[in-house]
Amino acid sequence: MRVVFTSFALAAHFLGQVPLAWALRAAGHEVRVASQPSLTRTITAAGLTAVPVGDDHAWQEAMAATGADGTGEDWDAVLDLDPARPEVHHWEVLRAVQAQTTERFLAPANNDSMVDDLVAFARSWRPDLVLWEPFTPAGAIAAEAVGAAHARLLWGADLFLDQRQAFLRELEHRPAAQRRDPAADWLGGLLDRYGLVFDERMLRGMWTVDQMPSGIRLPLDGHTVPMRYLPYNGTAVVPDWLREPPARPRICLTLGITGRDGADFLGVPLTKLFDAVADLDAEIVATLDATQREQVPNLPDNVRAVEFVPLHALLPTCSAIVHHGGAGTWSTACASGVPQLIFPSVWDDFYRARRTAELGAGIVIQPKELTSEGLRKSLRRLLEEPSFSDGAERLRRDMEADPAPSSVVPLLEKLTLENQESGW
Repeated sequence: MRVVFTSFALAAHFLGQVPLAWALRAAGHEVRVASQPSLTRTITAAGLTAVPVGDDHAWQEAMAATGADGTGEDWDAVLDLDPARPEVHHWEVLRAVQAQTTERFLAPANNDSMVDDLVAFARSWRPDLVLWEPFTPAGAIAAEAVGAAHARLLWGADLFLDQRQAFLRELEHRPAAQRRDPAADWLGGLLDRYGLVFDERMLRGMWTVDQMPSGIRLPLDGHTVPMRYLPYNGTAVVPDWLREPPARPRICLTLGITGRDGADFLGVPLTKLFDAVADLDAEIVATLDATQREQVPNLPDNVRAVEFVPLHALLPTCSAIVHHGGAGTWSTACASGVPQLIFPSVWDDFYRARRTAELGAGIVIQPKELTSEGLRKSLRRLLEEPSFSDGAERLRRDMEADPAPSSVVPLLEKLTLENQESGW
């Protein structure tokens, strides 16, 4: 069969698709990856065939232009979507999430030229299945335009669907004047251009492939296909120093591939953080870009600064990781069985961080509470208390209990035949 993967052009949202794309290709299926042009090199570096569509998105600029700079009452409402917070399912928050994510993120990321080109490509290539990451419903539009089956491929916990389901439940009870559905209105306008009509499949897919382990996966409506997360961090080379076992406990400090900007870690100067770990009997491997490295020239003797190192190669040698809670970083740490010190920053980071702590696999410090002393104490706990290693190992086994991408391929073949309008 012919399969299209699609993601808006952000590497962090694409990389989690690669192992399943490889599995489908190895099983004999034709695979294409469609995204805006700026992601082309990342796609081809993964050994996959790229289809550039439309113009590069400008969602960062759109967010800045509408005041989405991390401040403001409406924006604050959507920063932490952990379902454990009762207010997350209150009407005002639900309404704000649907409005803010549609206006500031979905619409700019799925720009008109990208959607038009993707539909045109689908009409020419005629895919049987389209797999799209949850913030790229352009994939659903293209699939519906040609009668292909389509499904979401998650990179993190499905808080988008959690919010959507709660919003629709509340919407039924609101006065007629308040029954505006921003996501449906926006998608409806796009679909009308291709002679299509909106339904919820445009936001939730015909089914969902979920890469979160069972202890993190949210119990939501709809058909879910569990799949084991396999780390892929992009083009990777193992450096010489990583080929030798560490002489003392090794700790990774990283902001992932999308959060490295400036000389601080979630508002705390890097110099203070490095001062905090200077007296630890541990090797600190810190991923710092060139700008950060210039601004923290005097590193303690136990800190090794690197521009990039593949986490799937580094983390199996580590005793702990310090990070911002991003899905790719968290999942790779989970797959490696490494205790985590998490400073959640946005969206689903807070939920994953809370569940990690509840499962005994890590410690959470809220960004506003992050201090050098708190970092030092928490790292000592992770290194000295065996319960955290035990919890991380349980979480790793939970992740490994799900089928690998290669084992999921036959089920995707079956679901595609059942859901597409014409067989292959």
